Amino acid sequence: MSTDIEKYRGNLRYAVDIVMCIDITGSMNPVLDAVKDSALRFHQRLHGMMAAKGKEISQLRLRIVAFRDFGDNPDDAVEQTGFLRLPEQSAEFERFVRGLRAIGGGDYPESGLEALALAVDSPWERGLDRRRHVIVVFTDAPAHPLRTAGATAQTYPPNMPADLDELHERWGYARSQMAVMEQSAKRLVLFAPEEEPWKEAIGEEWDLTLHFPSKAGEGLEEFEMDEIIETIANSL
Repeated sequence: MSTDIEKYRGNLRYAVDIVMCIDITGSMNPVLDAVKDSALRFHQRLHGMMAAKGKEISQLRLRIVAFRDFGDNPDDAVEQTGFLRLPEQSAEFERFVRGLRAIGGGDYPESGLEALALAVDSPWERGLDRRRHVIVVFTDAPAHPLRTAGATAQTYPPNMPADLDELHERWGYARSQMAVMEQSAKRLVLFAPEEEPWKEAIGEEWDLTLHFPSKAGEGLEEFEMDEIIETIANSL
């Protein structure tokens, strides 16, 4: 029997998958280092919060979907990883995060919805006793409608939803037949401006979603990250 199973025998086994969608356009340059630092410390702080509640995560995987703007330069509009298991793959995760650079972006809206769609379609964990599937979006800009800016480029991701309504269906709601997210596991945390589509179309309309308003050039406050982590820990 593996040491993992021996360690958690008789206890509930918690699997946590987190996808971080990070805006890496030029306007994020003043705050990207803070976001990267938060990403790198995220797993340690979550483990600490869980330990304080007498719980332990059996499996923690993080994935990054960093985005710019397909309408500006489709060749570098998305940089992403698969799921990386932490702490085992911490070095690989850290190398990728530290390599992110805030450049480009073109016009004001960015390709945040494409990044969110890629996150929703992630290969989420389906085993263990309890699961939490979390998407965290960090951006200081609104988003282009899906399949508009740069959609004809060869690098535009295949199988994108036709529009925001279809993306909402993939996220899942009461009557959705296209849901890919597990209803009891999913959570969406937005660190995004009070502009569309983040404010009402997603922040107020999507279930199990928490919105922290952001402004260009202002970083993520420590108390906000603590609230995000506590939201995850309390839901397990």
